[in-house]
Amino acid sequence: MPQYVYQCCINPKCNATYDLSEILHRCPKCGSLLDADYEWDKLPVPQSLSHFEEYWNQRQIPQRFSGVWRFHELLPFAPFEQCVTIGEGQTILQQANGVASYTGLKSGSLYLQYEGMNPSGSFKDNGMSAGVTHGRLVGARQAACASTGNTSASLAIYCACTKLMNCVIFIGSGKIAYGKLSQALDYGAKTIQIEGDFDDAMARVQEVSKKLGIYLLNSVNPFRLEGQKTIMFRVLEALRWEVPDWIVVPGGNLGNSSSFGKAFIELHKLGLIKKIPRLAVINATGANTLYRLFEQEKLRWNNGNIDQLKVDSFFTQMDDEGRKASTIASAIEINRPVNLTKCLRALDFCNGVVRQVSEQEILDAKAKVGANGFGCEPASAASVAGTKKLVEEGVIGNDERVVCILTGYQLKDPNATVAYHGTDQTFFDSVLGKRGVQTADFANHPISVGNDLDAIIRLLK
Repeated sequence: MPQYVYQCCINPKCNATYDLSEILHRCPKCGSLLDADYEWDKLPVPQSLSHFEEYWNQRQIPQRFSGVWRFHELLPFAPFEQCVTIGEGQTILQQANGVASYTGLKSGSLYLQYEGMNPSGSFKDNGMSAGVTHGRLVGARQAACASTGNTSASLAIYCACTKLMNCVIFIGSGKIAYGKLSQALDYGAKTIQIEGDFDDAMARVQEVSKKLGIYLLNSVNPFRLEGQKTIMFRVLEALRWEVPDWIVVPGGNLGNSSSFGKAFIELHKLGLIKKIPRLAVINATGANTLYRLFEQEKLRWNNGNIDQLKVDSFFTQMDDEGRKASTIASAIEINRPVNLTKCLRALDFCNGVVRQVSEQEILDAKAKVGANGFGCEPASAASVAGTKKLVEEGVIGNDERVVCILTGYQLKDPNATVAYHGTDQTFFDSVLGKRGVQTADFANHPISVGNDLDAIIRLLK
């Protein structure tokens, strides 16, 4: 195992450390989450971020081609030659003036980080590359996850491509988009559907993994989040190493927001950036745990001394009332985010805010994103809908530089897209109307015409 790297409990009252060879998902002493941590003063850290540009000419090396392992010096928990890659991270940061206008930002101010270009079609591949790499280091032969869709697709493709581990996924009954489920099935994953939602599946997969010694690859795994840090490295790379004013990201299990915060904490500590971007995490109204705890209950990181009583009381009330997550944005349909504490740390460091957006706001934003060239799944559009809301509130200035993270590819959930743009009112009602969506103001309806050449030509003139 590499020297100067270990697993560290994020609870400052515990601060226990563990060797990389131990397969842990929480601290055995206090139950808190773990970080991959580094003795940076003993590691070869670059003097500037522009150092990574020299690797652009080494793309014949698989790890240099990877948009994760190109930044190996900033997540050096595994020997470079053992890092697992299937070509993840070939993503793009696109300036989107049409979307900027929709959100109220000035032209040139809004950028879309499109993670749908990853092999499985979502951002998850960044983390899965790193998680599977650690699994390889510790000799794991079977891996599991609970999923609303994207995690299962990502784990399944890595297991199928590398043949390093067998794949088991847990899903809740009726709680996965078919576009995502089809990926996991096609890639050969053993799929277990339990009665319940994602939170139930997450609880069971943790218990099963512990009892059977299966390597768990949900974002409670600290190495998953190491890979997801690199999304921010690529954003900075695309901006020629300039830090934007805002990063806006959908909030589900809160792995992305947590990893982004860790990325900026480390970059600042290493002197590689001076400015810290602000972070906005956007919940769907039907899955708004973070919004309620952070904005309404004023739960804070507080140097790691989180008011656990407030958290426990919130979840007890949620259970007593039988509240279940429900949103068209299936990727963030989560009531019990496992990375809550790490996200609070990120919000604290990045002077962050949290907002919730409705189904209508998500789908309208999704349509505007698509009309400007980057189709995305509904959860991705929450970042754009949230930006619009924050601009309207005056929290984000209309001339500030904003990066919205588009987490997944358009065809992850095609039903929502077809229902919004289509002309079948019954289908609209069954998919969207039942969720409170009333209009499709930005729909691109197909036009019906008879099988007649002259009629078609008249239509196109």
